[in-house]
Amino acid sequence: MSSVSEERYGEWIAVRKDAETHVAELVLDRPGAMNAVSSELAARLAEACADLAADRGVRATVLTSTHERAFCVGADLKERNSLSDAELGRQRPTARAAYTGVLELPMPTVAAVHGYALGGGFELALSCDVIVADPTAVVGLPEVSVGVIPGGGGTQLLPRRVGAARAAELIFSARRVEGAEAHRLGLVDELVEEGRDRDEALALGGRIARNSPVGLRAAKRALRTGWGLDLSAGLEIEDAAWRTVAFSGDRAEGVAAFNEKRKPQWPGE
Repeated sequence: MSSVSEERYGEWIAVRKDAETHVAELVLDRPGAMNAVSSELAARLAEACADLAADRGVRATVLTSTHERAFCVGADLKERNSLSDAELGRQRPTARAAYTGVLELPMPTVAAVHGYALGGGFELALSCDVIVADPTAVVGLPEVSVGVIPGGGGTQLLPRRVGAARAAELIFSARRVEGAEAHRLGLVDELVEEGRDRDEALALGGRIARNSPVGLRAAKRALRTGWGLDLSAGLEIEDAAWRTVAFSGDRAEGVAAFNEKRKPQWPGE
């Protein structure tokens, strides 16, 4: 019997959970539009993220695409073209909830990128902790070329990856960057063989998920909360996170398993 279950969120989002590996796959599945982020897709993505965040059995999440030529091409500009200014303003919280939903997932997250990951599509990848890509990947934040700015976290997440000057060049020029250069510039973290991005991202998720779920969430919280702080403030954040795990069942089990030379059986608390 398969250990993988699947739940659909509307027509275009799926979540597959592997009970053996404790890895969830968050799937973008709008093939007719290269996973363009419409209001409906955004709402369902936010809903899926809320459920994942509440599931203590998930130790790592991998964001993937079913489209063979695209991870996600960004905002659904056909839909945007039909919206009045008032409708666009009302749609904004729905769009933001999708990006923040991925960004705020409490467990480690990995994006598997191939083909186009542009605008909001690249912002979804940037919202993950690690980006695995293959050589077909084409990434970029071209929003200024259509009269807007990256609004799914791009102006804040990209400089945290590549520095302010490089982020400015990429955002202001609206240029697209192909896989090998994207890897060299740090826009993606791992470059794997063509067609292997999903498999390698899931494998990485599995390696991550072997570790303490309490430790993983606390480490992510410390990393994210400490961004941009001075060293002394960051070390206080780290200490607070340490205190949440030091007296946990996972810590006791991890130390016992190490000394008994066996695989830990994490209680997850």
